[in-house]
Amino acid sequence: MKPSRPLYEREPELAAAAQAVDGLCGGQAAGGLLVFSGEAGIGKTALLSEIHAMAADRCTVWSARGGETVTSVPFHVVRQLLQPALDRFPADETRALFGDWFEVTAPALGLAEPSGPQADPQGVRDGLDFVVARLASRLSHRPLLLIVDDAHWADGESLAWLSGFTARLSELPVLIVQAHRPQEFADRNADWAMARTPGGGADKGHPALIRVALRALTPDATAELVRAGLGDHADDPFCREVWAVTGGNPYEAVELVAKAQDRELAPVEESAGLLRELGASARGSGLVARLERLGTNANRFAWAAAVLGTEISQELAATLAGMSSAEAADCTARLRDARIVSGFDPLEFVHPLIASAVYRSIPPATRTAMHGRAAWAITQAGLGAAAASRHLLEVHPDDDQELVAQLREAARQHLAVGAPEAARRCLERALEEPPRPHDRAELLYELGCATLLSSPATTVQHLRAALDTPGLDEALRIDATFRLASALSHNNQLKDAALSLAAEASRTPPGPGLMRLQAAHFLWEGMQESEDDGPGRSARLARNADHLKGRDNAERAMLTLRAFDAMLRGEDAQLVADFCERALVDGRPARGLGWTDSEWGFELPAMVGITYAFTDRLDRAEALFSEAVRAFEISGWSGAHLAFAHTLLGLVHRRRGRLAEAEGFLREGLRLADRAGSGLPIHWDATCLLVDTLLSRGRTAEARLVADRYSFGPPYPTAMVLPDAPCVRGRLLLAEGRTEEAVAELESAGAALEPRGRFNNIWAPWAGDLARALADTDPVRAAQLAARARVHAERLGTNTAIGEALRCVALFAPDEEEANHLRAEAVRHLEASPSAYEHALARFEYGQAIRSRRELARAMKLATACGAEGLATRAQQVGASIRSSE
Repeated sequence: MKPSRPLYEREPELAAAAQAVDGLCGGQAAGGLLVFSGEAGIGKTALLSEIHAMAADRCTVWSARGGETVTSVPFHVVRQLLQPALDRFPADETRALFGDWFEVTAPALGLAEPSGPQADPQGVRDGLDFVVARLASRLSHRPLLLIVDDAHWADGESLAWLSGFTARLSELPVLIVQAHRPQEFADRNADWAMARTPGGGADKGHPALIRVALRALTPDATAELVRAGLGDHADDPFCREVWAVTGGNPYEAVELVAKAQDRELAPVEESAGLLRELGASARGSGLVARLERLGTNANRFAWAAAVLGTEISQELAATLAGMSSAEAADCTARLRDARIVSGFDPLEFVHPLIASAVYRSIPPATRTAMHGRAAWAITQAGLGAAAASRHLLEVHPDDDQELVAQLREAARQHLAVGAPEAARRCLERALEEPPRPHDRAELLYELGCATLLSSPATTVQHLRAALDTPGLDEALRIDATFRLASALSHNNQLKDAALSLAAEASRTPPGPGLMRLQAAHFLWEGMQESEDDGPGRSARLARNADHLKGRDNAERAMLTLRAFDAMLRGEDAQLVADFCERALVDGRPARGLGWTDSEWGFELPAMVGITYAFTDRLDRAEALFSEAVRAFEISGWSGAHLAFAHTLLGLVHRRRGRLAEAEGFLREGLRLADRAGSGLPIHWDATCLLVDTLLSRGRTAEARLVADRYSFGPPYPTAMVLPDAPCVRGRLLLAEGRTEEAVAELESAGAALEPRGRFNNIWAPWAGDLARALADTDPVRAAQLAARARVHAERLGTNTAIGEALRCVALFAPDEEEANHLRAEAVRHLEASPSAYEHALARFEYGQAIRSRRELARAMKLATACGAEGLATRAQQVGASIRSSE
């Protein structure tokens, strides 16, 4: 693929490309990102063509190009890149290539019909990563070069994938070469551009990133270009005038030289005065005038091509222009001769500047009508509502109910392939049409559902509007209210969520719908960090749930909430387990209450698992959370949902005392959460658990780094954090020796939790830690705190809770004999518990107190197995000290 003209003054750019290709092909299996930027016509496309030719013998090259009129077409650039490669495989091989990602990702590439729940955009992107990595590994040791031209016009979905994929380039034999106009790229894709700026998160420490800004040609290079086209006899004044007219823009200089050839203009000083007029015909109104001189048919056909955008079907353009195939072929030939288009079928404009000028030359009313006709032609061709939607978006509102229906169908198709932003555009445009009054509420509901994954605040606005608009039937009202509450909670507005549910429940007749609203109301009331009457809410929940058998999902949801609340309150663990069993079916979430079921949400199975985790039933919790990971991965929900599932598995390992495994899952949870955004609820949960885990491992400095990175501290979110955040922060402050601050934090935690009756000392260990902090300065109060914590632990009745309470009570025993008896009892309970780290800690304290090297050796062995390096070292040191004193 040779460039159509020589490249001038591009030696540094070509050298950078050659170095990048050499690095890619050097056997190191490491890729990179090479970015060229420059104004329109500066020579980006020609440079990319030369790089293509340079690498073709050594690499597999796939290329794509954005287009001004197709920025709203989701995955347009990705499809250009991947479809030609995938078309080489038979259907069964393609499915095998995608593996488990086929159902998630193939629909986005147009290779399969969507199935299953709404696709998670992050899951689609992860599937694309997987497929490209698999394709790269099957290229017979030829590394992969991806070329993306006009990235400033790439669709948002493709740019989002490229943004994430570039972070993996150091792991893969893939080089991405991208070109864009800098200002337009920044205007359209500010977030992506900022993420890739030098020193930013994506570039930091990424040695394979190269940026090159293309500059205009100098007068000398322009003279070379002129003489290459018109002959060595072109004189200096003529060449200088070409440079002055074009500003050294390569595209404009080449076009000007070509027009001089067409006019048989002598390249001498006497002709230089004619160059400005000729130059004007290469762009703007001059180009339009030149096009009009080709005749009405050619002009109309060019308009049709400009409306269609890229990869232009000659037949479709003919239909849109209202002409026969023969007339279209004749127009194509004339436009090719005039250097306006290239190719035959599909057609492309020779340069984006030409495409833009032609498109903008179409009278507005005509352009709108042509978009409407293009939508009709695409629909008639069987390409579907999603393909037609980019044209429907350009049609003026006209009370067309068929258009409303088409846009709603297009939105459904966009959502199904993981393009919620495209769905949002379609539904917002449908509202402008406008829809019939009885359809408006449903359309607002659909719009709210479309933005749930991408913008909770926008979802709140649309769902509230849907509920305020007449016409929503009872089932949709209930679902809209449920989703509104979920969006409010994700937007850190839990009180508003509870109020919205209470208001809707007050006007809903008895039945499963009302119970769904009541369950959601109890959920978001209880999840608030603070509430006016926690015990009253718990009592109401008990009255509503204790008699239920779990006969349907509404009852099971209520039982789940009762179990979770009882766990937090420290009620009898056996009673709590009974609620959990009634909430499940054969030990698993019922159909409709699973991890990816949309009616009730993932919160309910998560609450069952968390309840098990804090009542010493860790096998049950681990089974549920492992199922969550599988369910989210199979469904492609690899954003915040998968981050939460990894965090929950981290919780199980932390409670088991498998601290190294816990740290791994929690760090992965944070990594996944970071991809989904910042300041999300999952960030708080994962950070809280990771800080607690690192403290248990004896790595206080690392815990502080994590806490500072994720702003773990006041002000806390309005939603409850897993486990209690102030308790964990108090523990961090104690580990750092900041006792006064720790006491204040732990007292604040107790003041918030005690009035709500939340006494589970494993979820919220504030009382034991505060007692230890006050042991020297206020021993009487400390002993009272420890004694009360023991009462609550014995009410809960788990070995972990009782053992932890006894460890603390032993500090305040009246004599050493009683203290050691309590420590021995703590060891006995914790040995029978699943909490290996707490067992190691209790055995260390017992061994230290009775000066038993045998007990200390057992503690060291247990701590080492847990990954609690700090505790293992302390046990070893104390044992050595005892041995040396004997």
